Amino acid sequence: MYRQGPSASAQPSAQGENDQEVYECPVCHFFSTDYPVLQEHVESHLEESSSLEGRNLSDLEVAQHIQNEEVRQQREASRREREDFQKLQRQYGLDGSGGYKQQALQNMEKEVALGRMLPSEYHKRKADLLEALAFGFEIGKTRTSGITEVLSHYYRSESKDIKRVWLSMGVDHYYCSLGDKGWGCGYRNFQMLLSSMLRNSTYQDCLTDLQSIPCIPTIQLLIENAWIEGFDPQGASHFNRRLQDTKAWIGACEMYSLLTSLRLKCQIIDFHQPTGPSETHPRLFEWVLNYYNYDKENSAKVVCTSKPPIYLQHQGHSRTIFGIEERKNKTFSLLIFDPGCPTQEMQKLLNDVDINTMRLIRRFAGGLRHKQYQVVAVDGVLSEEEKVARRQASQHFVAQRIP
Repeated sequence: MYRQGPSASAQPSAQGENDQEVYECPVCHFFSTDYPVLQEHVESHLEESSSLEGRNLSDLEVAQHIQNEEVRQQREASRREREDFQKLQRQYGLDGSGGYKQQALQNMEKEVALGRMLPSEYHKRKADLLEALAFGFEIGKTRTSGITEVLSHYYRSESKDIKRVWLSMGVDHYYCSLGDKGWGCGYRNFQMLLSSMLRNSTYQDCLTDLQSIPCIPTIQLLIENAWIEGFDPQGASHFNRRLQDTKAWIGACEMYSLLTSLRLKCQIIDFHQPTGPSETHPRLFEWVLNYYNYDKENSAKVVCTSKPPIYLQHQGHSRTIFGIEERKNKTFSLLIFDPGCPTQEMQKLLNDVDINTMRLIRRFAGGLRHKQYQVVAVDGVLSEEEKVARRQASQHFVAQRIP
C-alpha cells in the first residue's frame, strides 16, 4: 500500500522467492521486489493524478487516462523484450547478418581500408577463399601442424619435472580466422579432432567422405544433415534447423550429433559442478587421465596414444584437450589447444619449447574454474544398428553427469 505525504511510498504485500519482500502499486497492481523502483513508480501516478485533479476531469476521463498509461507501459515492456531478444540473436549469430563468407570479405575490406592489407593480397585471399568455399575444404592459413610431435621429443629429452605424459598424436591446431572470429571456436575444435582421426586407421572407414579438413560452412552443412537424419530435434529447433549463412555458435550437443552421424562412437560427460577446493574440477582431470591411461601395462614416460583429442566446452567458449601431464609432485595438468590462440603464437612451440611457450597449452587445476564443463570424447566406431539406436536416444539428450 502507499501513503501520501512529502513523498509517496509502497509497503510489502507478499513474500517473493528467496524470502524477498514484494511491493504492490495500489493504482495499477504492478509488483516489484525493488522498493526504490516501486516508490518512483507510485509517485509518477500521484503526479499524474495531481495534474488531472487540477484540470477537474471526470471519473471516466481519469479511468481512461489510467488505462492509456497501462497500455503505454505494456508497449514499453514489449519493446524492451524485443530488443533483448534481438540482442541475444546478435550474440549467438542468429540475426540474419550473414555467415562465414560475408564476415571474411567484410573484415578483409576493413583490413585494406586500415592499411593493414595490400589490395593485391586482398584479391589473392578473396580468390583463395571463394575457391575453398566452392570445394568445401579448409584453406589452412590458420593451421599449425607438428606440435604434438615436437612435444613428444621435448618430454623425452628435456622436461625434468614431468613423471609421465599421455598425448593424442597428429593433432593440428586451428585458429579462428577473419571469417569466424568471435563465434567459430566449436567448428575449429571439430577440425582439430578430425585432423587427428584422419591420421588414425581406426576411423578411416567412417571418414571416407572427409579426406580433407572441411571449411566452416561445410561443417555447418554436415550438422544440418545430421538434423535431417533425425539427430537432436530439440537442438535443431533451437537453430531453426539452419546453420549455413549464420554466425551461430555450436556446443557439445551439436558436436555429438555431428560425430555420431559419421558413425563415430562418442559420449557427452557433464561436469556440472566443481568437485574440489576453490571451485576447481579434480574429477574432470581424473576422467581425462582414465581416458588416456587405458593401457595400464605401458609404463613409458611418454605415451603416444591412439586416442582422439577431447572436445571441452564451458560457458561461452570451447577448446580441445590433447593430453595430460603427471608431474613428479603428484599434480596433473591438461594440455589444451585453444582456437582463440593466434597462429603466430602457436608456431613458437615448433621453434622452442620452454616454460614460457608451454603456457600456451598447459592448464593446471586452478586454470579451469568455470562452474560447469562438458566434454565430448570419441572412443571407437558404430555399426549402422548402433547409429540408429543413438539417433533415437538423441530425441531426449541425457548426458552422463559427474558427480
